[in-house]
Amino acid sequence: MKNFYIAKSRRLRGTKYTSRVENQGVTSYTVYNHMLLPASFGSIEDLYFHLKEHVQVWDAAVQRQLEISGKDSSKLVQLMTCRDLSNAKEGRCYYCPIIDNKGGIINDPVILKLSDEKWWISLSDSDVGLYAKGLAIGHNFEVEISEPDVDIFSVQGPKSFKLMEKVLGPKINELKFFGFGYFEFGGAEHLIARSGWSKQGGFEVYMEHTKAGLALYDKLFEVGGEFNVKPGCPNLVERIESSLLSWGNDIDIHDNPYECGFDKYVNLDTEIDFIGKEALKKIKAEGITKKLMGVKINANKISVTGSMNLIDENNNIIGDLRSGSYNPMFKQVIGIAMVKKPYFEASQSFKIDINGNSFDGTVCDLPFI
Repeated sequence: MKNFYIAKSRRLRGTKYTSRVENQGVTSYTVYNHMLLPASFGSIEDLYFHLKEHVQVWDAAVQRQLEISGKDSSKLVQLMTCRDLSNAKEGRCYYCPIIDNKGGIINDPVILKLSDEKWWISLSDSDVGLYAKGLAIGHNFEVEISEPDVDIFSVQGPKSFKLMEKVLGPKINELKFFGFGYFEFGGAEHLIARSGWSKQGGFEVYMEHTKAGLALYDKLFEVGGEFNVKPGCPNLVERIESSLLSWGNDIDIHDNPYECGFDKYVNLDTEIDFIGKEALKKIKAEGITKKLMGVKINANKISVTGSMNLIDENNNIIGDLRSGSYNPMFKQVIGIAMVKKPYFEASQSFKIDINGNSFDGTVCDLPFI
């Protein structure tokens, strides 16, 4: 696929780390939440192997925070998600589909409970702020809604734990998965969560204090040589292999939580009130007509930028490929597809056209590993 230059403007913001990643050799960007997200630092496959063995530091500031605070903040946050947050604890992160009145997924963020009257919604790539403000106005909630000046950088990979301990001390490794705490560096307290968009383990630093936060970012590279630290970014190969879904690619507002395998995040049998609850009850009762599945394709390269149909032996369109990449471990293309009923059974065969050539494939369960 041919690459094109992305022109910067006020509508397309850089991040606090942009100058650093450019000095570190970023080779391409994509756009996420109206901001520049590094997409590669050379070979994606080389960085795939590096991520699974060592440690990388990512500019993840595109993961914007929507802050909801005030007396009715918990009511508003709950109204937007089908996951029951009534027993949510301070210091914890929660993966929560945000849905509309028809059960369509507007966003699939991680939500942080900072206190009973303050929440951060750590957004994937869609606008949620106006949706939240509309609900707040319509329900006359006493809340404040804003985008705080918070810029995440992520430390990912199996050696991230040793690197972070070297800089911040052993307490950092006492964090439980999807827990967060505050850690001092450079004269400031930094909110750090044990989370991140890879399955290799690591942390996300929610930088609020720019000078101290950038000093922490730089310190990781300064002392990380023994752990083979490198700059990186979300890795297409690793995230598909790990079945980490991407809003706007794998899922969007036309898909509901049941179709996307989010059953455990849908709580219909409680007293909580949320937008789309009746719609999801109907969907659950009637059953789904499509389902997100894995696919394996007998090809050695692919670039998914538009609709790519899966065709069965009778020339029926049985689904569409949402994301895909060549995987060096499987030695073939693997991907994530939305497959129609009744074809979403593992081992269903299909053909797919890639650049004018037909390739065989099979449907499989998610996750791949």
